[in-house]
Amino acid sequence: MTFLQIPELTCYRILEDALTIVPASSKRDWMDQTNSHFAYRCTPMPIANGSGWEMLCPETFEAEWDGGTLPTSISIRSLSSKEVPKFVVSHFGDAILTFHTGYVFRTNSGWAVWARGIPNASKQGIFPLEGLVETDWLPYTFTMNWRFTNPGVVRFEKDEPVCFLTLCPHAYLDSVQPVIKGVADNPALEKEYLAWKTERTHFIEKLRKGDEETIKRGWQKTYLNGGSGKNPPNFHITKRDLICPIQDE
Repeated sequence: MTFLQIPELTCYRILEDALTIVPASSKRDWMDQTNSHFAYRCTPMPIANGSGWEMLCPETFEAEWDGGTLPTSISIRSLSSKEVPKFVVSHFGDAILTFHTGYVFRTNSGWAVWARGIPNASKQGIFPLEGLVETDWLPYTFTMNWRFTNPGVVRFEKDEPVCFLTLCPHAYLDSVQPVIKGVADNPALEKEYLAWKTERTHFIEKLRKGDEETIKRGWQKTYLNGGSGKNPPNFHITKRDLICPIQDE
């Protein structure tokens, strides 16, 4: 198999009121509320938060599940108009709430769209169902689905993300065979790991003892800086900056 080409994502609108697509935000309310925004120091989390595109809810609505298994067991009501929303329905039953995206998505060969919930976010009473969709051949749309966890009412706000789109090199995954080794099998890696472990242990000890300089530093920033600086990585980012979709009429 040859190296996969750079992925392309084309969103063919089939409904005039298709959901708005925007680059994902790296911010999360709960991360903002952590002490000194501590959660953002874990660089992989905000990177994951922003590694895709969000599809936004067009209007505020509430959905209520009565605990039954029929499609009619879920009722939906708009909080901004008298009309029942068309973009969200109860179609499958079994406590599943379905969003129509309004697009047919296409990617180039070997790439798929991973339609999922918003990374590092949760919603009371309902959770997102994920799907890996073969958009390199698919000539029709797919839906984004959420499932109630218990009977009750959930509310989605206008412009709240309801689907997260990210791309996956689908054709390669079955060819990957994880290999498990001892770290000593890679002497260079072992040396770097042990150096990091020693430095990490000393740093934590200084924090516990109340060392002023260490407390001022807050954290080591090793990952943020792309390692110790002795062997800088070929590729390293500290924030994601995805491109906004263009309107190509």
